[in-house]
Amino acid sequence: MIWRQSHLDTTGGLDVPEFLDLHSKMSKALRAAAETAVRRHGLHLGQDHLLAVLWRQDGRTPGEVAAALNVTTPNVVKAATRMAAAGLLTRRRDDRDNRLVRLWLTDAGRALQAPIEKERRLLEEQVTAGLTAAERDHLLSALTKIHQSATALLEAPAGQHDPAAT
Repeated sequence: MIWRQSHLDTTGGLDVPEFLDLHSKMSKALRAAAETAVRRHGLHLGQDHLLAVLWRQDGRTPGEVAAALNVTTPNVVKAATRMAAAGLLTRRRDDRDNRLVRLWLTDAGRALQAPIEKERRLLEEQVTAGLTAAERDHLLSALTKIHQSATALLEAPAGQHDPAAT
């Protein structure tokens, strides 16, 4: 674990893991910037991700969307309800299996693809502007590895990872 002696926790002067602290601060700032960007198009943060799943393959079930986004199906249903009310998608029963509901983009939902993808590219360019191409490649590689490690921790059986043992 990476520790930095000069990095102090504001609650009591204890050292905190540098990566976790920086990641938390970066994540909050990036989330706020992304929220501002999608709000310009009438969306709430996260709805852009739901739309992106449907842009890739329209007509998915809420469960399929949830699996693609690594969120719960009730979260997708709640977002889809808001988005249907806003005219971005519709819900229709599956033609072959009436038990299933599928989410379908409306023209308004499809029309957001270009501007939302442009916002995402612009935000990514802005936050990585101070990096060289090599630094950006290394960052993406490192973040991919960290994501894989964090996902593995979530998938490990309860009690298998004992931080006290490391």
